[in-house]
Order: sequence, then structure tokens, then C-alpha cells
Amino acid sequence: MPLIQFVYASRPFGFDTAILSNILLDARRLNDRDNITGALIARSDLYLQLLEGPRDKVEAAYERIRRDDRHVEVTPLLTRSIEKRLFPGWAMRDDPAQSWVWSIEAVRDGAIERATTEEILGFFTRLAEKGVVPPRGG
Repeated sequence: MPLIQFVYASRPFGFDTAILSNILLDARRLNDRDNITGALIARSDLYLQLLEGPRDKVEAAYERIRRDDRHVEVTPLLTRSIEKRLFPGWAMRDDPAQSWVWSIEAVRDGAIERATTEEILGFFTRLAEKGVVPPRGG
């Protein structure tokens, strides 16, 4: 079955540890069910998420996210066909958007709108290369 990689950005609506934990629990449960893997880079001003899996399942997941009131300004950034997953074994990897991602000021100044495919994928490639083993049900 052909796979796609899809990345979107959104702004959190009410960001705290409990909300992020709930998002991750929901994502891991549903993604595991739907054969989707990926990663979520999260901080108080930004969600940047990569989803990979069967096109119909990834598109359905994106529609759920668009309707989720924990996200505002949901913006698709890229979709591409892939042969190999970047996050195999991760129903949803999470990362606290460390310094290698755009600064808060850069996001405010339009970095997301100006981002290239290479730049966006670079964030996730660096995250994937960290070599962290997925937790059970990760």
C-alpha cells in the first residue's frame, strides 16, 4: 500500500502539560489503530506535526485535527509520497521544540509561510536521528 508523509502547522489553543498529554494519548491510540506513524513538535505557540501512513488514514487524521478545538490556524505545509517511514515504531513521537526549530519571533514573523520543504523535513529528520527508542504504544 502506498504511503504518504503529511506535515501541518497549527497554533495551540490553551497550551499546558495536560492538554499536550491528552493530544498525545489520543494521537497514539488512533494512529496505532490506523497504521499511522509520525511526530509532534510542540510548544506554547506552535504545533508542527508530521504524519505518515496510508493516504486515506492520514487524510482522515488531518480532518479530525482540523475539527479539534485544541488547534487553531491549522495550515497544511506539505504532502509527498514516500517509500519508507521516518518514524517507524512511533505512533506519535513528541518533542518540546528545542532550539533547532524556528524561534517564537520567527514564527510570528512568518517563518511557517516561508518555510521550504527541505527546512520542514530537516526538523523531523533531526528529531528522527536522535535515536530514542519508542515507548511501548509510542
